[in-house]
Amino acid sequence: MRPRAMVVSLVLAVVSAMGPRPVLPVMAPAPPSDSLPAPLSAQPAGCDPVAGPECLLPFPNDWFTVNARTPTSLRVALSTDAMPRNKGGVPVDPAAWNTADGFSPGSMLLAHVPGLDLARTGAAPVTDLGWSLRRDAPIVIVDTVTGERWPYWAELDAGATDPARRALIVRPARNLTEGHRYAVALRGLKDAEGLTLRAPETFTRLTGADLPPKDPLAGRQRALRRTLADLATAGVEGRGLYLAWDFTVASQRGLSGSVLSMRDQTLRALKGAAPRFTVETVTDLTEAQDPDIAREVTGEIQVPNYLDKPGAPPGARLSRDQDGRPRPLGDTLRTRYQCVIPRSAFTSPATPALYGHGLLGRAAEVRSRDVRAMAGQQGFVFCATAWIGMSEEDVPHVMGVFRDLSAFGTVPDRLQQSLLNFVLLGRAMVGKDGFTSHRAFRDDRGAPLLDRRAGLAYDGNSQGGIAGGALVAVSPDVRNAVLGVTGMNYSTLLNRSVAFQPFQRILDDAYPDRLTQQVCFALMQVLWDRGETDGYAQHLTDDPLPGSPRHRVLLHVAYGDHQVSTVTAQVEARTIGARVHQPAVAAGRDPDVTPYWGIRALPQRPFAGSALVVWDSGAVTPPRTNAPPLGTAYGRDPHHDPRNDPEARVQKAHFLREGVVVDVCDGAPCTATPVTVQARP
Repeated sequence: MRPRAMVVSLVLAVVSAMGPRPVLPVMAPAPPSDSLPAPLSAQPAGCDPVAGPECLLPFPNDWFTVNARTPTSLRVALSTDAMPRNKGGVPVDPAAWNTADGFSPGSMLLAHVPGLDLARTGAAPVTDLGWSLRRDAPIVIVDTVTGERWPYWAELDAGATDPARRALIVRPARNLTEGHRYAVALRGLKDAEGLTLRAPETFTRLTGADLPPKDPLAGRQRALRRTLADLATAGVEGRGLYLAWDFTVASQRGLSGSVLSMRDQTLRALKGAAPRFTVETVTDLTEAQDPDIAREVTGEIQVPNYLDKPGAPPGARLSRDQDGRPRPLGDTLRTRYQCVIPRSAFTSPATPALYGHGLLGRAAEVRSRDVRAMAGQQGFVFCATAWIGMSEEDVPHVMGVFRDLSAFGTVPDRLQQSLLNFVLLGRAMVGKDGFTSHRAFRDDRGAPLLDRRAGLAYDGNSQGGIAGGALVAVSPDVRNAVLGVTGMNYSTLLNRSVAFQPFQRILDDAYPDRLTQQVCFALMQVLWDRGETDGYAQHLTDDPLPGSPRHRVLLHVAYGDHQVSTVTAQVEARTIGARVHQPAVAAGRDPDVTPYWGIRALPQRPFAGSALVVWDSGAVTPPRTNAPPLGTAYGRDPHHDPRNDPEARVQKAHFLREGVVVDVCDGAPCTATPVTVQARP
């Protein structure tokens, strides 16, 4: 993300223009009447009656699917009547969601449990993930395919001002497996007095005697029986349950199939050639003007448009054929790029690398001081294009989306087009008939300034790290990548980020109920997966997507980051099998019971593989809830510190070229010098 103040000012400018479970629990009194299940006749069509009047809860939930000819044999089938409504009474249009064959691999599990006290219940917090796997854990997630218990943390929505409207949020500590079905159990839940909460009336009825076939709940009971059987197989008894349900994770084809189809159609048409491109400006700089960069080049590459509007403007959706496959609209996008070429390239060709910009930014971020220093001091040519869908030009549209989430699918749809744009920019950098065929990318003797034989690397920061993982997974050319101040899964990130605050105000106005907001985040992630790392993480390293090589990925994070919560980078590290530099931070610095739980330590030698390295510049530990580190108590934001640290850049350079993690911290925690945020290029 670019500096927080710049994001805020840009958005506001547009706004102005626009414990152990007892064997025999003592039962708490029944919840208030407004939290009791609504009669089935009073519920909108498509609701799950299992837990009460909150129509889409629990979520995700296979009750909201139908049988279909898909890789999972399911298709999401959400009812318009069941969808969240904004303050104008407009329901979210479920059409985009109803193309999915399952739910997000990073799904936040949502339920509404009035009176719940997680501490008295003994549920695993984010500071003690291992606690989630204990035998008597009050919340259990089971992979019904393997029988494996899944690690997680549980939290109550810290932003809810009304205790009666506070969501229970259960977040997987590593991503769930594509195509697998998961069973969830809540048991022995307690209130603040330590009394066990009574299960919802309908759930109690469903777990009782068989209902007559004509009973409106008979179908729901049959579905629940399967869930309870899976839980029993995993050692979770039906006695004492508060709630149980199941859900299926989307397939690989459902998550990445559209981008792979776009990529493969386009590359087949190119027949091994680079895309057509133009060079618009070539700016040679004196050493006095810039000690690191000798030349800047801008221009355009030609990319087929797979969106449904000519020119692919904000708000466009993917163009699809009658079978749902992406198809080119017929026009060609003239996608802008910008490159910086170091002085060292005029002595020895530099390594080509793509650069990914930050939140709602632009390709010109490649001219930032830290990128120029990385290029000049480590010998890289960086080229960038915009993350359309979440770039500067998308700001007004994105703001409108948070007023009516029916249009949310346009954001990941444009992001998928941007993935194709980046793939072709990379092909232009390493193709024989690409950039090195033009004099702008050659020296005065005609020698190429890019070393195509070195292969293509990727380096992105913040949003460039979050979306960059998806790009790396689908790229046929990138082998090694650094994802800086990164994480994944926007449904976890947004509430924890100071950069989301301008959009949070819009969401608060349009969807003022916090419980509804959490449902909205969970829904958004189902679609967002198609354009960010969360939907591609299973295939980011050693299990590549079809047509992609294996990748090695280095995750650089800033301890105490105000914009991208580092807990999301840890989930990513567990998912991709990365190791962590230890000691990650100084003793006593991290409040977790087992810091970096479930992530193996790097060996004490150069390591050829993926890794997580924490860079600590002394920032205050952020909240351990789903809340942003707002206020003076949290001090300065360390978000920009890792990329500006010379030793971090040395580590990045080794990794981008060789795929090897070298210890630049001499066996100690990695520390970075605090920096003053630079002005926008």
